[in-house]
Amino acid sequence: MNGSRTLLAFDFGHRRIGVAVGQEITGAARPLTTLAARDGVPDWAAVSSLLQHWRPDALVVGLPLHMDGSEQDTTHAARRFADRLRGRYHLPVYFADERLSSRAAMALIRQRQSQRQSQRQSQRQSQLRPRRAGREGEVDAVAAQLILETFFSHGIDACKLTPSPGTPPEQS
Repeated sequence: MNGSRTLLAFDFGHRRIGVAVGQEITGAARPLTTLAARDGVPDWAAVSSLLQHWRPDALVVGLPLHMDGSEQDTTHAARRFADRLRGRYHLPVYFADERLSSRAAMALIRQRQSQRQSQRQSQRQSQLRPRRAGREGEVDAVAAQLILETFFSHGIDACKLTPSPGTPPEQS
């Protein structure tokens, strides 16, 4: 791998698609936004705007799998979404296992909220109760962040998922 690439990750869903950006050299990612989708189809102008702004070298799509690793209906829809990304933007598109990413994102959001609340010394005790874990869109964007960080930490080979057809193999 190049090591200095910028990547965008997508947490695919039929109603919402979370988006995150990260740098391969640091292995860190951050949530960007959540795009509305209709039956898994995003606002392609919004996707184009994100790609134009961030100019990624590659894209990562979270691949929803059952806990036993088998595919589900959403897996096939995520693969179609990845194929459309590759066809429209002519960038390499990789998959990363996204099992439990939304659950982990909710836990991370709750943890961040709790840390922010504990830092506010002047608030009354009743205001210190943890709130519900973020808006749904926030969860999707944070899930995309976790998908991308998983991709960075495990690499393409360790994810044991093949790139979308037509994606060139990695050069050493």
